[in-house]
Amino acid sequence: MARIKFMNIEVDNLTMVETLQAIDSLIQQNRNAYVVTPNVDHIVQLERGGELCEAYRNADLILTDGQPLLWISRWYGNPIKQKISGSDLFPLLCKMAVDKEYTMYFLGAGEGIAAQAADNLMRRYPGLKVVGTYSPPFGFEKDEEEMKKIVKILKSAKPHILIVGLGCPKQELFILHNREKLGVPISLGLGASLDFEAGNIKRAPKWMSEHGMEWCFRIVQDPKRMLKRYLIDDLAIFRLALKYKNRRFHEH
Repeated sequence: MARIKFMNIEVDNLTMVETLQAIDSLIQQNRNAYVVTPNVDHIVQLERGGELCEAYRNADLILTDGQPLLWISRWYGNPIKQKISGSDLFPLLCKMAVDKEYTMYFLGAGEGIAAQAADNLMRRYPGLKVVGTYSPPFGFEKDEEEMKKIVKILKSAKPHILIVGLGCPKQELFILHNREKLGVPISLGLGASLDFEAGNIKRAPKWMSEHGMEWCFRIVQDPKRMLKRYLIDDLAIFRLALKYKNRRFHEH
């Protein structure tokens, strides 16, 4: 696969069609693979180090989710082919699951949201088999009994595809630490995608997403949570873009 160095990570430089083919191939290989979808916020978090870096190092597919990262890649002269956002990929995965007879399991989001997402998607894609949903309680990752329960549920459900919507870095670390126990062919950390599909959070209009303006829409939707993330934490991306641009210049 065409993996390229980009800022503080490597990414698989794929189109959406190539991404679906790669995921299908990983399901066929059945070796507990997993997918991460870096956006600006992830890049900023990864710069601080910690376990998230390990989750990225071990990921089987690293897909670029965010128009600003594509702009930076063009500025570096090594363009990333296409933005592969989790929320665009998710419905296409459901369609593929119907065509290939793969089963899915949705883990995460608030109470009842994963189940609502499953209902909506099964109506939209007749024949889609979602073999279970579970919204774990807050702080579940520190509760040994709750973790055992989740592992047991997933092992008995035996999905081909596990969608985890717990936010970064919680979803990536959950997959990293539990994938061997779960034995799921492929797991994907897809953030707010379950909320979008449940109709709990509205997605930004396509034109905003394509022009890198999705963050404006998210702030209006959830100012309490998103204001600090987008207008304080994520501004570090400008400094990091310059830092890695300079590093590329000195390497050549």
